[in-house]
Amino acid sequence: MKNVLLFIVVLVGISSFTACTPRQDIHVPEHPLMTKIAPPVVLQEDSTIIVLADYFSQPQLIDSVVTDPSLKANFSADSSRLILKPAIGKIPQLSVLTCWGEGIPYALLVKRSPDIPVLITFNPHGKRYNKVRIAGQINDWNPDKNPMQFNGTIWETKILLPPGNYQYKFVVDDEWISDPGNPDTISNGIGGYNSLLRAGNLMSAERPFLYTLDAKKNAITIGGVEGVDEVIVFWENYQVPESLLYRDGNTLIIKLPYAASGKHQSFIRVWGSNKTGTGNDLLIPLKKRQVITDPGELTRSDKETMILYFMMLDRFCNGNPHNDQPVDDPDVDSRVNYLGGDLQGIIDKLDDDYFTSLGINTLWLSPVTQNPLTAFREYPEPHRKFSGYHGYWPLTLTTVDYRFGTAQELKQLVNEAHLKDIGVILDFVAHHVHKDYPLLKEHPDWVTQLDLPDGRKNIRLWDEYRLSTWFDIFLPTLDLSKPEVYELVSDSAAYWIKEYQLDGFRHDAAKHVPQIFWRTLTHKLDSMLKPEGRSIYQIGETFGSRELIGSYINPGMLDAQFDFNLYWEAKLAFGTPGSSFRDLNIALLQSLSFFGYHNLMGNITGNQDMARFISYAGGALKPNEDDREAGWLREIKVEDTTGYRRLASLMAFNMTIPGVPVIYYGDEYGLPGANDPDNRRMMQFEALTSHEQWTLGITKKLTHLRSHNLPLLYGDYMPLVVSDRIFAYMRVFMGQVAIVVFNKDPEMQVVEINLPNWMNAAGLSAHFGSESTINGHILQLSLSGNSFEILTNQ
Repeated sequence: MKNVLLFIVVLVGISSFTACTPRQDIHVPEHPLMTKIAPPVVLQEDSTIIVLADYFSQPQLIDSVVTDPSLKANFSADSSRLILKPAIGKIPQLSVLTCWGEGIPYALLVKRSPDIPVLITFNPHGKRYNKVRIAGQINDWNPDKNPMQFNGTIWETKILLPPGNYQYKFVVDDEWISDPGNPDTISNGIGGYNSLLRAGNLMSAERPFLYTLDAKKNAITIGGVEGVDEVIVFWENYQVPESLLYRDGNTLIIKLPYAASGKHQSFIRVWGSNKTGTGNDLLIPLKKRQVITDPGELTRSDKETMILYFMMLDRFCNGNPHNDQPVDDPDVDSRVNYLGGDLQGIIDKLDDDYFTSLGINTLWLSPVTQNPLTAFREYPEPHRKFSGYHGYWPLTLTTVDYRFGTAQELKQLVNEAHLKDIGVILDFVAHHVHKDYPLLKEHPDWVTQLDLPDGRKNIRLWDEYRLSTWFDIFLPTLDLSKPEVYELVSDSAAYWIKEYQLDGFRHDAAKHVPQIFWRTLTHKLDSMLKPEGRSIYQIGETFGSRELIGSYINPGMLDAQFDFNLYWEAKLAFGTPGSSFRDLNIALLQSLSFFGYHNLMGNITGNQDMARFISYAGGALKPNEDDREAGWLREIKVEDTTGYRRLASLMAFNMTIPGVPVIYYGDEYGLPGANDPDNRRMMQFEALTSHEQWTLGITKKLTHLRSHNLPLLYGDYMPLVVSDRIFAYMRVFMGQVAIVVFNKDPEMQVVEINLPNWMNAAGLSAHFGSESTINGHILQLSLSGNSFEILTNQ
């Protein structure tokens, strides 16, 4: 019975085994109930809800679970969810939740919540206020989530937060202000500053750091286990039995299960923890029963190898002038009209091997669906008129806009890309349609409410009405909580994958769409693609806290989202001379803690909704100005050519950290621009300046370096030097290392790095021309101003 649960102590895989131990292995059924790698379940404060369909293809077949005695588990009344709550004793940092189905024990890793209590205070200094609230990254900028209480002297509230940095403001009688008692501030990226809260310590040297040493004779050697209280090892979604684990001092030997021989590719995963907290996690790719040690054995279907290239279709390349049809309206500025880019233009660039030479293996196309033939005036001031050149105003959900080309051309594009081992993902808009979408005439109740009870229009109230707000008065939001709506839209999305053999989606406005839609779509895609034996990549767009972003990521919804929080810090660190690398390292550690050390999050150079990075790094835009209006008022160009070096450093950062690098078209050479629409200029392929050619050459070298070095694909991140102007880190995989060093000082710096004693420092070579010496385990590097270096021992 599902409501009868077993509770046992989870044994940690660090016991020794001997030659006389009988052979134990993992039994894999012919049709497993879990087919995707499941990320850890992070416990919430009071209760944690697990939607079984997110993890199991047939959740009704899960009949019992086994968990740590410190937790109690119950199935919901309809058996669709599992609810975990604290029981007795202290919850361990790591434990295993075993879910039994058809006699097979499937394993989910369970992590104790990392949250710590943080007291936030506001001193009114004798002034009387009716209400004081806090809004920020701690609560997705919703001031109503955390009310503050007045104790007679100060206003205060206590919040549970994971360690890290958080931007915030106080809302004092509806006025948004910085914290007058906190001098620590940070640019908000839109012309102002926020206060910065620093909670806990992510840099504790006492946290475990596991690393892979080597792989020989169907076994893997792991280092760093000395002082680690718990080590848990999974193969795929099964816990590796203790008989296959052998601990010897600071190393753990994992004998690979025989079951791996029956699977073409699979993964070993390892986690460790001690009293301080959990450390990094390991992801080790296998081919049959051998560790993959040659990047040549990987393909574009291995998602960790992806390098995305995002093109705004109308602005990339005009391959067929005969389909050009800009909107004929004198009120429409040419910058927001159709400029002629099309599918044939991308086909031409595939034929020219532009993407292959750039080192790209996945193309991301902006929406191709039919958009209106006329222009529309935006609701907010100054009420400019725009065309739908960008593709985000769908009139239909399943037809190609003839101004971009034909269905046959899209099929040709995908086919030619696949022949060059390049994947193609499509930008899909599920959140809204244009007001002239035909079905709205028959079903006006399919959209959310525009006129609010308080008299306001429900337009761009991003956080207050997150799941119902409209983007504009002519773009009604679909009510995707209604079955008839989410079934139709998810069918339309699945059509693109099946009809055009696409490799995935970028999903627009993911946080503004109910989770039921993402679950419905992903279930349909999984069922459709299972007979083909292929999987796709789905990445969403969500501006918000890491908690909100992560709530959409699991096997039943999205693979990943763009890590905008990390980008804001990278933009400051690399693009602003007075900023510090310290906050960037904290932001990266926060993301790795939330999404895993081997996540598939998108690490962007920019996108269509923000000013170009080089326009800040090159001095054309100031941090405190309105970067959208700047593009309308003046020509934005690269004022300081140091900006190209700063852009190269950002590119090097994205190419060398965990996650999926994403290049916005033109960033490979430094195309400038303010915010929308100035950041959507026509792509240039010829007449590049010497600085642009240099930047393009660096980008190509970086993409190829990433693709041919396993530490940059599966290595674990370890910071080595973190200061205001110097930042060095290492990624390590099976004894191979990649060391990345940045210098944001304008002058040359001699950087001295103490390398770990367990690392083999022999054979380190620099790829970008810096002079280096090694004395024992001390690396000394001469690094030019505003530059970077990458050293490998491969």
